[in-house]
Amino acid sequence: MHILVINCGSSSIKADIFNFLTKTSVHQLSVERIGKGTLGKINGVELVCHTTEEYSEILKAYLTEFVRLWDGPKISGIGHRVVHGGDDYSQPILIDAEVKSAISKMIPLVPLHNPVNLKGIEICEELFPDIHQVAVFDTAFHRSIPKRAQYYAIDRKLSDEKHIKRFGFHGISHQYVAEQAAEYLKRDLRELRMITCHLGSGCSITAIEYGRSIETSMGMSALEGLVMGTRAGDLDPGIINYLLSEGYTKEDISSLLNERSGLLGVSGQTNDMREIIKGAMDGDDGCRLALQLFTHRLRKYIGAYTAAMGGVDVIVFTAGIGENSPVVRHRSLQRFDYLGAIFNEDLNRDVKISLEQPVVEISTLNSRVKLLVVRTDEQKSIALETEKILSEKFKVNTIPVIPIAISARHVHLRQDTVEQLFGKGHQLTFRSPLSQPGQFSCEETVTIVGPRNRIEKVRVLGPARTYNQVEIARTDEFFLGVDAPIRDSGHIEGTPGITLVGTEGTVTLSEGLICAWRHIHMHPTDALLFGVQDKDIVEVDVEHNDRPITFKNVLVRVSDKFKLEMHIDTDEGNAAEITNGTKGVLLLTGSTCKLRKKNV
Repeated sequence: MHILVINCGSSSIKADIFNFLTKTSVHQLSVERIGKGTLGKINGVELVCHTTEEYSEILKAYLTEFVRLWDGPKISGIGHRVVHGGDDYSQPILIDAEVKSAISKMIPLVPLHNPVNLKGIEICEELFPDIHQVAVFDTAFHRSIPKRAQYYAIDRKLSDEKHIKRFGFHGISHQYVAEQAAEYLKRDLRELRMITCHLGSGCSITAIEYGRSIETSMGMSALEGLVMGTRAGDLDPGIINYLLSEGYTKEDISSLLNERSGLLGVSGQTNDMREIIKGAMDGDDGCRLALQLFTHRLRKYIGAYTAAMGGVDVIVFTAGIGENSPVVRHRSLQRFDYLGAIFNEDLNRDVKISLEQPVVEISTLNSRVKLLVVRTDEQKSIALETEKILSEKFKVNTIPVIPIAISARHVHLRQDTVEQLFGKGHQLTFRSPLSQPGQFSCEETVTIVGPRNRIEKVRVLGPARTYNQVEIARTDEFFLGVDAPIRDSGHIEGTPGITLVGTEGTVTLSEGLICAWRHIHMHPTDALLFGVQDKDIVEVDVEHNDRPITFKNVLVRVSDKFKLEMHIDTDEGNAAEITNGTKGVLLLTGSTCKLRKKNV
């Protein structure tokens, strides 16, 4: 299979044809400086394929020539980077009229990007009418961000009606480099707290906690956050009102904040970081201030995201500035010794990122936090997602049934905690067996005490474990007045504590309160049958006459101690009107598992 990938930027076009046998790009197009003396190259050879500087004509002309010069097999599909998918799309999707309409509706939020993304789709429809197209959204990776980081502190009704919330961008790049970093470190991404810094013409930083984006610097539009090439980043909203009162129109302000701010606005000369650094070294005050603002804002966000995750294991630099500027990396990583993040200046200066060496480590041997420079490859990531969608669309294989169980709130305890709550020498009392081998509910219950309320008679599950863990649902979280993160069982580092009251004592835990990550228990023989591995993430589609629902980000847990069963909490069960004993059919489509509910 060969996939054509189109990445239309505000003043640039990139296109690649990927060979999925070799997993490499075999034909490349690069067009830059559109509207300001366009420079186009196909496979590194400079070509002029246009007569004006109008974007649509340039795109059509170069794509036509690009495909004409391709002498390989027929293209099987086309993948497009689309910057903003809004609330409608959290996954890549086949493009139709409805998808194009949704992309168009987001144009006011990203006026420099969604219009050209849409032009790319429409021109490909004209040039390749028989080839399926897939939209891969830059916002999709950030849909896992919790509401506390998603909402602005404005009228909630207005936020929901007008979609005024933080969507985040550069998700394709952040997800890709995070996966590359984890692979380089030979660690599971879902075991790491990672901060990824995408620094190019547009800049953003993301906190990735155990594989999920939980905070990102860009917001409702691509204007929020870091200082960028021509965009202001974080700004006091009062400035907008002031400029309006001074006679600026909304068009004037949009142009100012999108095209004449950032490095360009502060330096007064250029948005090219290489020129900014050279000017700063030559004593130019504007360039010095631009460099200082850029790195100060980045360092501030790194510190904030470290606090949000309760620590950090890896910091990644990527994109044009992140991969190529040792000065920016040096200035951004200063004063982080207290975090255990110590960079090696010699390694930092010598970084040479390439296709053959996509990851370079710049931390010292005694640095607790790994500091990496990672080559981003949005084109490859888009190609992989496009191939997956096309495979899912045209190749569907059914596989066996799987039961679903509702997991109500419960508590796991260490033996010493059992004795503190129920008396010295107390052993948990068997009440009834659970579905998983060796697990049982106990006669013992505890009262969970939160800042706002308490919940009584919460069942303890046995046998005793090596850690304390309290699992609640979102409704419990609101009732208790606590903030419990979504975690896989046993991953309690940095989680909040809670007070437990037993018959003989009270214990205040320092950590261990979680909302359980929805998951599927599998024996290794089941995993082999389903074609999945431990810690894979799958998608679960539950069909019901009245309450259909799709569960995304479902964790697969494989052990020879497990029995096949999917676990969801009471909130999730109620949402889909699922009861214990419901069975489903697991469908494997490409690399995505879908569970369809059956009447039993």
